[in-house]
Parts: sequence; structure tokens; C-alpha cells
Amino acid sequence: MANLLEKIQNQGEILPGDPLFKEIHQIKSGKEPIIQRLNTGMMSKEEIQKQESSITSLNLDQSVEISLPFQTDFGAHIRFGKDIFINKEVFFVDLGGIEIEDHVLIGPRVTLLTVNHILEPAKRRGLVTRPIKIRKNAWLGAGVTVLPGVTIGENAVVAANSTVTKDVPANTIVAGTPAKVIRSLA
Repeated sequence: MANLLEKIQNQGEILPGDPLFKEIHQIKSGKEPIIQRLNTGMMSKEEIQKQESSITSLNLDQSVEISLPFQTDFGAHIRFGKDIFINKEVFFVDLGGIEIEDHVLIGPRVTLLTVNHILEPAKRRGLVTRPIKIRKNAWLGAGVTVLPGVTIGENAVVAANSTVTKDVPANTIVAGTPAKVIRSLA
């Protein structure tokens, strides 16, 4: 999966008919039944973590807690640190890569978007991707949306229902749409 992520990030645009689209859709179709079983069946915590590890193609640390339903459109490009809590109905649009470092808190109904369509009308069905990074000990409140290419700094707090369009400095609180620094934590 790392090679696919590198290819996607290095290519820039992915246009319809590109061989990458076929590869992406093959992986996606293999993950969808696992996601559906995970979100509709009764399972132990261990079984849930096993299924989440299968979706993300990595072994999750036991300290990572992801509340169900687990929602992703791809699943294979999410990386988790340790001691992370992710509340219900967080949606990962992770084709461009999402990295979540240690001790992060993510509130319910947060949306992390690493994919966008191309603005040029003739290429509109194509995709561009940019990774999201959430640094150590950050906290994203309920209903936050993080757009492609954004890094949330260490210890930063994003207030509920904010839309983050650019990087958030470490040790700050941001709020609003678009999110702006409202105060420092230092």
C-alpha cells in the first residue's frame, strides 16, 4: 500500500482511464465488505480491532480506540500512533494519506478529506490528493472538517464545527469556517 500511496502522491492528478484508478478501485472493493461486516455485526473489542487492522493494512496498537461505525472510502492509507480516541461516525477520505500521531482525540462526525476533484471542467472527474497530518496530542471537536493538505499542529485544538482549510499551528485553538486562531495555549 505504501507504494500505491507514493505513486498517488507523486503523480499529482489521477485522470479517468489512468491505470491507478483500476488499482484503487480493486483495493476499495476488497475493503468494503470488511467495513460493512464491522459496522453491522456484534463483535468483541479484539475482533473489532482485528477488522480495523484488516481495513487499514496495519496492526493497530491496543491503545487505539475507534468507535463504530468506522467509515472510510478507502481505508488503506490511514496511519495511527498510540493512545488515540476516535469517536463515532468519523469519516476518513484517506486515498491521499492520513497520519494520526500519539494521544490524538477526534470527536464525533469529524470528516478528514485528502481527495478533491480537479477544478478544470474538462478534467473534473479526475482527482488530486494531498495528505492530512494530525500531530501529537491534538484534539478535533465534534463536526470538524479538515481539507486536503492540512497539518494540525501538536497540542492544537480545533473547535467543534470548524472547517480547517490551512495548517493549524502547534499549541493554538482555532475555530470557525474557515478556522482561524482564536488563542494560544502556550
